[in-house]
Amino acid sequence: MLQTDAEAAARGMFAHRYAAFERMAPVFTTAGIESRHTVKPLDWYLSALDWPERNAAYLAGAQELFVDAATRALAAAGCAASDVDTIVTISSTGIATPSLEARVHGRMGFRADVERVPVFGLGCAGGVSGLALAGRLAAARPGSTVLLVAIEICTAAFRMDQLTAANMVATALFGDGAAACVVRAGETGLARIEGAGEHLWPDTLDIMGWTVDPTGLGVVFDRSIPPFAEQQVGPAVNGILARIGVDRAAVDRFACHPGGAKVITALETTLCLDQGTLDHERDVLRQYGNMSAPTVLFVLERLVKDGLPRRTVLTALGPGFTCSCLSLASTA
Repeated sequence: MLQTDAEAAARGMFAHRYAAFERMAPVFTTAGIESRHTVKPLDWYLSALDWPERNAAYLAGAQELFVDAATRALAAAGCAASDVDTIVTISSTGIATPSLEARVHGRMGFRADVERVPVFGLGCAGGVSGLALAGRLAAARPGSTVLLVAIEICTAAFRMDQLTAANMVATALFGDGAAACVVRAGETGLARIEGAGEHLWPDTLDIMGWTVDPTGLGVVFDRSIPPFAEQQVGPAVNGILARIGVDRAAVDRFACHPGGAKVITALETTLCLDQGTLDHERDVLRQYGNMSAPTVLFVLERLVKDGLPRRTVLTALGPGFTCSCLSLASTA
């Protein structure tokens, strides 16, 4: 879906009902997005949808994205689905019981004794926190193979009924996507996880998250996120790095979840980076929008293609309000 098409559709949906639409409309051009992937055609989002219809779209779209992302990750790692001992599935944009990895079990060819770890509620921080979890599970059983899959169908939460600034921003920003990777302990791979950690700020539950009603999920997205990030994330990241024994001065590249254009700028400021440093983040945002949890793994993929620097630190912000951080040391 092109961003210009999304803006035109939003205008048709909201301009005649939402008095602040013209004031909010520039977010479609200032978001730094040119295109986004959606699991449904644009017209589907313009109809009256209830929670069962939205969740059905989540289930169908997430399964297809799971198979695609997992298949590519396994091929890149040179292993088969039958080699996987543990699957960590990260997703917060729908409800799946049985969980997604169980639903694609037969299509993928996973073993009957594969261990399943579905994780819900991490939101945009899920890519980094999920990778940290996969690393800990792999380390607990040296020689085992852990498959991490992060999937979000953010567009299932596009809402025609919510005439709010947060909903306008979400409509301009979010897309669907999935990313996957294989994690093993005791083997040489692209990089080694040096450590990971999180920082949760108290009394910040209303900054980011979901509300739930009969129509579906409704976004909680506070306008204070960019200034909050600019003020708070740098010290939080420094604290996490100190706890895991990584020298801040030895970090060669930060790989950040590109939550939005303003957030990327705020992250460059708080991490004491030159403006424009987070170029891959801006490219991913431009091509795919904010896909929540998988987005930072898209950034990491681009860094891998360029050749990982000696030390890369992944960061992401998510509901809680939380900063998740993980340090990777290149093995090349």
